[in-house]
Amino acid sequence: MRRYLPSLSALHSFEAAARYMSFTKAAEDLGLTQSGISRQIKNLEDFLGVTLFHRSGPRLVLTEIGANYYRDVALTLDKLQEISIDAVRGRAVDSSLVVGAHPTFAARWLPPRLSSFIKSNPDIPLEVMPATPATEFETTRLDVAVLRGAGTWLHARAIELFPETLAVVASPDLIPLGQKLQPLAFSNFPMLQNSTRPSLWLNWLRLAGLSYTGRIHGVRFSHHEMIINAAINGMGIAVIPAFYIERELKSGQLHMPFGAPIRSYDSYFVVYPERKAHNPNIILFRDWLIRESRKSL
Repeated sequence: MRRYLPSLSALHSFEAAARYMSFTKAAEDLGLTQSGISRQIKNLEDFLGVTLFHRSGPRLVLTEIGANYYRDVALTLDKLQEISIDAVRGRAVDSSLVVGAHPTFAARWLPPRLSSFIKSNPDIPLEVMPATPATEFETTRLDVAVLRGAGTWLHARAIELFPETLAVVASPDLIPLGQKLQPLAFSNFPMLQNSTRPSLWLNWLRLAGLSYTGRIHGVRFSHHEMIINAAINGMGIAVIPAFYIERELKSGQLHMPFGAPIRSYDSYFVVYPERKAHNPNIILFRDWLIRESRKSL
């Protein structure tokens, strides 16, 4: 019996358009034209007999039916991908762990520690990929993630690993090692900025109880790894989560001339989808993360 199914290309187009809320970005992602995406969506709507998107001015908005359909389609496409990979590599994807984290966390905190998990669990393949606090746990293919936030994510369980502390750091080439300055003296130096966390300097000022009405001036970078390297090279001072720069502080490549790190409003959490809460591999990795994080406190 022939199945009542739309074309796979139409589902791919719909999933990408709903994920980006943009036909243009969906087209770029799938290597198609915008008109090609629009045509696939129209064909899908005609096939289903429902409207999946509304346009609100320049914005694309999912209808209620479209939002529900997107969640189910995203999960189904993920499952199709899993069983396809399973067929290629000859082992069940369910046995692997897809771990998400901020790129700087994945590059700096995880690698020195991850070998202990791999050594204890050699039969669990790992895949580490970028993740953001905006991750949607109802549809994500991630099994577990380490995220910064207040501890509340929809359709997920979260356990605090450690609080975030912010340090203002400089290279000895910019401020001599051992020199201690008054906190407000920070304004005498270029202030490296993080475009993905633009309020970091203002947060540090507020947390430090400082009143400052001047301009925050300095080069902007898109993530902490770039800022850390810029600070090491003397381009300016930077506000960095202290645990990212343990190695540089220990080696003297960076130091804290304006005082000790200050506790921020956020913490880092191990977060995993509610629908996967009883997965034994996720529980193993969760408990390992908790143990490793306690060693850092």
